[in-house]
Amino acid sequence: MIRKNAPELEWFKSTYSDSSNGNDCVEVATTPTSVRVRDSKNAQGPRLGVSPAAWASFLTYASER
Repeated sequence: MIRKNAPELEWFKSTYSDSSNGNDCVEVATTPTSVRVRDSKNAQGPRLGVSPAAWASFLTYASER
């Protein structure tokens, strides 16, 4: 669903991204009710949206690997 009056998302990359190619990572944008994730190489492509709780769980899981 696209909202006509939705504010533009502010995308950012992790400060831990250490790829030699700055475009070779994911970007994240947060809202009060969701966390959006996209491929930095395809900014207009598909995006994944999850709840803030699901994102926090994912970050905990990923940091333990």
